[in-house]
Amino acid sequence: MKTNRKYPLENRRYIIIGAVIATAVIFVIRLFYLQIIDNEYKTWADSNAFLKKTLYPSRGMIYDRSGRLLVYNQPAYDVMLIMREIQPFDTLDLCHTLNITKVQFDKRIADIKDRRQNPGYSSYVPQVFMNQLSAQDYGVLQEKLYKFPGFYIQNRTLREYEYPNAAHLLGNIGEVNKRDIENDNYYVQADYSGRSGVERSYENVLRGEKGVEILLRDAHGRTQGKYENGRHDVNPVSGKNITLSVDIDLQAYGEMLMQNKIGSIVMIEPSTGEILCMVSAPSFNPNTLVGRQRGRNHALLEKDPLKPLFDRTMMGAYPPGSTFKPAMGLIYLQEGVITEDTYYSCTFGYPVLGKPACHGHASPLSLIPALSTSCNSYFCWGLRDMIDSRRRYATVQEGLDTWKNHLVSMGYGYRLGVDLPGEKAGYIPNSKTYDKLYNGRWSSSTIISVAIGQGEVLATPLQICNMGAEIANRGYFYTPHIVRNIQDGEIDATYTGRRYSGIERSHYESIAEGMRAAVTGGTCRGAALPDIAVCGKTGTSENPHGKDHSVFMGFAPYEKPQVAISVLVEQAGFGATYAVPIAKLMLQKYFSGEIAPENKYIEDRIINTVIMPRNVL
Repeated sequence: MKTNRKYPLENRRYIIIGAVIATAVIFVIRLFYLQIIDNEYKTWADSNAFLKKTLYPSRGMIYDRSGRLLVYNQPAYDVMLIMREIQPFDTLDLCHTLNITKVQFDKRIADIKDRRQNPGYSSYVPQVFMNQLSAQDYGVLQEKLYKFPGFYIQNRTLREYEYPNAAHLLGNIGEVNKRDIENDNYYVQADYSGRSGVERSYENVLRGEKGVEILLRDAHGRTQGKYENGRHDVNPVSGKNITLSVDIDLQAYGEMLMQNKIGSIVMIEPSTGEILCMVSAPSFNPNTLVGRQRGRNHALLEKDPLKPLFDRTMMGAYPPGSTFKPAMGLIYLQEGVITEDTYYSCTFGYPVLGKPACHGHASPLSLIPALSTSCNSYFCWGLRDMIDSRRRYATVQEGLDTWKNHLVSMGYGYRLGVDLPGEKAGYIPNSKTYDKLYNGRWSSSTIISVAIGQGEVLATPLQICNMGAEIANRGYFYTPHIVRNIQDGEIDATYTGRRYSGIERSHYESIAEGMRAAVTGGTCRGAALPDIAVCGKTGTSENPHGKDHSVFMGFAPYEKPQVAISVLVEQAGFGATYAVPIAKLMLQKYFSGEIAPENKYIEDRIINTVIMPRNVL
């Protein structure tokens, strides 16, 4: 019987044809990928023929409200290399020129080649070998650069700060990270961007636009001049200048008063929401975070137990203490709990519970004397009548949530939206908080501390100052902001619109009258100034970790207010002891530009007083 060999031969032919077609398809796909999709080889080819040098723009300058220069640029230089162009050279000579060791040299080269750290690495593409050379180091290297083929200098700019003040609000710049590069294709590795303060929040305005210079190479990789006489070059566009609302003299004076203390001073112009000063103590000289020592100095500041990098003005959350009482009075008036003539008794404390305690004053008393004397009992009675009585609200929960909603409308409990990064929200509890804590069985007596700004209530110094601005305006505020003007631009509309609390203006008049009485004959007498009608409210903020914090909130003048202020000194005791005299000096500096001779002794006392936690003394 004969075997039919035709079928195996035909099958083999189909297999061979299929293999040829598959190979051809794979080859075409690979060619398509290499020529159309993947730019690596094109980049290598272009890099052989061209050297594209990035031209970095000059970063926008920053001025204070009077036009004084705060932040400007100085020339800096990066040492760049193109790995493919490096030829044998005296490595030790380069190390000596750059003041580095051979070990450091080898590590830098290894880091550049490590694609895990440098995913954009290509031997044809310029890489940063060392950044931010000083002008002196640049001059030394420039003379020897011909000895080191493959290395060249990239011009940059370095930030310089005219004053040793305002470090937190100005911010600083640092090298971008992987996330920055992924989120914004403007950046490449070794670029710099704003890392904090105004430098960060206005990065897109300040940074400008990069340019590029295309240089032609010969077959040996040597630069032969500009490609087509620079026809394809792109000039960099400088960043826009910014004018801040801050008065640098006021800022510097506040920092001087707060030296050797922990706390903050915030001043706001009520008619605009512009921030006049934001002092966070302790602080540091912003020039310490510039140049090649930035990383080392930043690490030292991070390890400092006093946390100088922490901006207490808007990141610190404190019990506002009695500075909270004006807000409580407004709520009671708006909800009809009290009138200006409602009287409550006080027997050195809230009679119902015997606490919180209160100092001696007339009893019973009405709203304005209660604000003037900072009576704890008065505002505890108000909270009881508001949330425990079923005449107004069906449940205690409804009463407390109404209370919280009013506080939120006044600027507490949420971020105000200041144009600086890192602002915290503070905290105002709602009914769910206490339902969870007390299984739904609670009343005013359970939470009575919130009536005087204690308990679970927390606020930032910025929020406390903003409350002063709101009372000064008799019912509205502008979102606090630090930038006053942008070159060839406008500030965001967020900062130019009024935010009303929904509480009647007449109630604010009553509260302002009580705060004025506190200065003329109450707990804030130490804040009084001749010819300036100061209004204020002291606060003694209980601190579970040590001595109480000294707090003040106020504004001036009583009619047509120009400035609101908050002062907080950690572990300094009563509000009248340190916060009030500091506020007095700051207000006099604002209105007069100098301290009157009769107040020099107060200034000397404040400047020379050291108030620090025991564990760091």
